[in-house]
Amino acid sequence: MSQTKIAIITGITGQDGSYLSEFLLSQNYEVHGIIRRTSTFNTDRIDHMYVDPHSPDAKLFLHYGDLTDGTTLRRILEEVKPIEIYNLGSQSHVRVSFDSPEYTVDSVGMGTLRLLEAVRDYQQRTGIEVKFYQAGSSEMFGKVQAVPQSETTPFYPRSPYACAKVYAHWQTINYRESYDLFACNGILFNHESPRRGETFVTRKITRAVARIVAGQQKKLFLGNLDAKRDWGYAKDYVKAMWLMLQQDRPDDYVVATGETHSIKDFLELAFSHVNLDWQDYVAFDERYLRPTEVDLLIGDPAKSEEKLGWKRSVDFPGLVQLMVNADLAAVGISNGNQDGSEDFAVMNRSSAATVD
Repeated sequence: MSQTKIAIITGITGQDGSYLSEFLLSQNYEVHGIIRRTSTFNTDRIDHMYVDPHSPDAKLFLHYGDLTDGTTLRRILEEVKPIEIYNLGSQSHVRVSFDSPEYTVDSVGMGTLRLLEAVRDYQQRTGIEVKFYQAGSSEMFGKVQAVPQSETTPFYPRSPYACAKVYAHWQTINYRESYDLFACNGILFNHESPRRGETFVTRKITRAVARIVAGQQKKLFLGNLDAKRDWGYAKDYVKAMWLMLQQDRPDDYVVATGETHSIKDFLELAFSHVNLDWQDYVAFDERYLRPTEVDLLIGDPAKSEEKLGWKRSVDFPGLVQLMVNADLAAVGISNGNQDGSEDFAVMNRSSAATVD
């Protein structure tokens, strides 16, 4: 019998962390997640997978820790003895990063460095190879220097969050080249789902659509509607993370759909899905504008498709419909379309630790 693989996921309670946990468990991994200590439960997205750790069937385990606490990260690494680490944790809301730049940079940038140092020390001491995945972001391209954006496109970050992600990206490469770590950067473009945090624009829209239909909300306030993004389905994207760590050599990959759509496009599809005109319900609020905007993101997935064999399974209209249907179900309304029904019972109640 082959030995069970052990993985650690930071940000396990977020959108990506929950989908990745499901995927790894389906591949017979033992999964360990690092969560921050809070006075209220924040494990909604993973509760359906959790089994009492005293049970012989338990394969998912949680540990209190934080990317701002290097000592605890090292202790968890020593206890768990993983062969794969997926660093998904961070303060990931771009707009919030302008209000909390120091904390954002500490968790996103320095947090990655602390984890890389822990991995380096552990690997050098034990001789056990640990494969490391760093969650990059299309926000690193910022004021884009080329269209579409690929692995060789220069970065031009436009927020504290994006600057911190660029730092983490280059530290990952530096540790790969300096210490021969199997370390990969996944530059994932926007990826959404019914588990997306409610303060992120896509989920804010689909949740508002459902609440408007249910008579629980009258208006939806948004900022820049002209920003264009490359949107995919988060459940597809976590498989790409895993595929990167299954390769013979570590490398960096863009994961995207190769299409771009504006927030207006998203609004049109979401509201028309319930036969409403979005212009009757959406109002502008300047508080949601960023000091510096990222106007256009569109990724080139050629390398991921060729080297990893990765393909998306859901197109843009299908993604919007899936999310609207899930939020309709959450308020007790069904339109007869059960796409994405596996997500209905795992609706998020807090902001995700994922890439916006």
